[in-house]
Amino acid sequence: IGLLDEGATVPFVARYRKEVTGGLDDTQLRLLAERLSYLRELDSRREVHRYLANNPIKTIEERHDWIRDIRQQYLDNGIGRWAVILKETGEFMGWSGLKVEFDVNGHERFYDLGFRFIKRYWGNGYATESAKAFVDYGFNELKIPIINAYADFDNVGSQKVLENAGLKFVNEFLFDGTVEYWYEAVNPKLKP
Repeated sequence: IGLLDEGATVPFVARYRKEVTGGLDDTQLRLLAERLSYLRELDSRREVHRYLANNPIKTIEERHDWIRDIRQQYLDNGIGRWAVILKETGEFMGWSGLKVEFDVNGHERFYDLGFRFIKRYWGNGYATESAKAFVDYGFNELKIPIINAYADFDNVGSQKVLENAGLKFVNEFLFDGTVEYWYEAVNPKLKP
């Protein structure tokens, strides 16, 4: 299997419709097919993956695994990353949101705030806007007591986003051979 090209999106979606999407209707399926080309732009670019082990998604099989993992997050935990769409045009810009993570920096289970955007949308405040929205959603709708995140020590852009979203630096730690900065926000409505 090679790179997912523009022409491969519809067969890919149709083939994995039942297994991955859980049986979307035709309108939803068409929308997903349109979005897959944007997922390729997001996840096949080295500069987007610079702080993600520099391991871009290259094949349809890898993309399938990625979609299956996201779907499994929803099935197991009722939450996962959400697509971020530009209101004015309907364009897919990336993803953002909360998900449950395990065994990082001494935390057995925690809610992780994360985001990833197509490079042409960097530097416009979209990551900060979405991060703030998900902190608000996590605290006020889901009643999550603590939201965490981590970023590579030299990923200043993501660190600023996390800080602007209200998370505070807690400590640095080693993760898969890389120094990471750990961030945390405590739900002010649930403080003892």
